[in-house]
Amino acid sequence: MTRKHTILTAPLLAAALFISAPAAPARAAGTVEERIASLERELAELKALLQARPTAETATQAPAPAPPAPDMQSPAVTAAPGVKVRLYGFARFDGAYDTGRLFPGNIALYAQPGSDSDAEWSLTGNASRIGMDLSGPDTGKMKLSGKIEFDFFGKGGDENAAAPRLRHGYLKAYWPESDFSILAGQTWDVNSSLIPFVDDAGLMWNAGNIGGRHAQLRLTKGFRAGDTERVEVAVAAARTIGDTNSITGVATDNGKDANIPTIQGRVALSTPILVADKPATIAVSGHYGQEQWDTDASNTSVAADTWSASLELSMPLTDKLLFAGECFTGANLENYWGGIGQSLGSTGNETRAEGGWAAMRYTLSPTTTVAFGGGIDDPDDSDLAAAGRAFNRTIFANVLESITPNFIIGLQLSEWKTGYVGGSDSDVWRTQTSLTYKF
Repeated sequence: MTRKHTILTAPLLAAALFISAPAAPARAAGTVEERIASLERELAELKALLQARPTAETATQAPAPAPPAPDMQSPAVTAAPGVKVRLYGFARFDGAYDTGRLFPGNIALYAQPGSDSDAEWSLTGNASRIGMDLSGPDTGKMKLSGKIEFDFFGKGGDENAAAPRLRHGYLKAYWPESDFSILAGQTWDVNSSLIPFVDDAGLMWNAGNIGGRHAQLRLTKGFRAGDTERVEVAVAAARTIGDTNSITGVATDNGKDANIPTIQGRVALSTPILVADKPATIAVSGHYGQEQWDTDASNTSVAADTWSASLELSMPLTDKLLFAGECFTGANLENYWGGIGQSLGSTGNETRAEGGWAAMRYTLSPTTTVAFGGGIDDPDDSDLAAAGRAFNRTIFANVLESITPNFIIGLQLSEWKTGYVGGSDSDVWRTQTSLTYKF
């Protein structure tokens, strides 16, 4: 028995003995054995009361504190066993002032005719992005990964009710020992794979930069050519996206109607040249596909080729200075952001075009980069219809400042000059800014 229980028992036992004792000699007294038995019963009852007392005290104690709220920094994502999911993305605001009309406005692709003095503002959050990186479960020889990513430049939405657009949705199986991978789904094209250093979601498309994103089945094989050299060969069968053709009475996509998918290919060599730990990459790439155009209701059709050949270069000049650029030639490049968005001429022939871009980026500090460059897309005038876009060029300069690792501010100035068959050139300056919150 504890000291506390002993202290409580003593007075209770004394009280019991006092109550049990005879009040006067005249009172009838039982035998000694009866009194002892009575005292033992009362003592047992007192012990039972004392043993029950801690339980009653425990029942009246304050309730235990609630468990802490879950850490809001941890992603509340569950997946199949062995699969890891990493959420990422950013909320982004883009604001631009244009001295004339740029098409389409929220991004810049080319200057519209006769619009030099018609200034416009564009404010949008459509470049905001959300995605998931997937990985695992791996095997002893194969690594499994994937990506799903959306922005809000989808078709059909109003300016304040943007529609989601799938940017990436693919899986990738990679065998490190053989440096071989299979990619299936939608992602960047194999050909013309470099991206200019612009702070605009338009990426200088239709102004020298070609290549977009298509659904594809891609095979990639790497080869070691020395201690620091690596050769990579990639080939893909990609979805051909054409225009809607309703001549037969049924709307069809003439890219889907073609007899073959588009074939994309790229061969690249990477090796350090000027900076020991930063390899330069030079590559040749291209694509070939067909569109099948129905010409009458009896399914008579003609095929229109789409093709390109590109030269790519990414060259670190110093630890902080990077040069990159591409040049291309091809035909019927509308779906690859070439030919200034023109596919077939007035006679049904493919619109031929050539062009390219070049840019430099300098890292001023771990938080600040500056870049400048330019590009041009020059279709063959003889392939164009009247009032067609004859050339489109742009120059740009920008600065990006990371206020924190998650908060980035950008400022860019660019000029857009677009020529038209039989008309005057349009010249527009764009001043734009971006605010980005990465997560």
